[in-house]
Amino acid sequence: MLEGLKAIGAGLGYGLAAIGPGVGIGTVVGNAISAMARQPESAGMVRTTMFLGIAFTEALALIGFVVFILLLP
Repeated sequence: MLEGLKAIGAGLGYGLAAIGPGVGIGTVVGNAISAMARQPESAGMVRTTMFLGIAFTEALALIGFVVFILLLP
């Protein structure tokens, strides 16, 4: 019984840990597209910054996944 609850808790924890990065990546990409539409001449710099932001935000989901794996038996 305890192992089952542990698995449910780990799964819920990872699910909640993935919500934040999902919203964050959506915000980063949306703002980058808006910036590129306003100033097309700086699209290269904005795109580079966008990819860095996506990478750092996705790291949060990967950390949540590692914790999920460590909590499973």
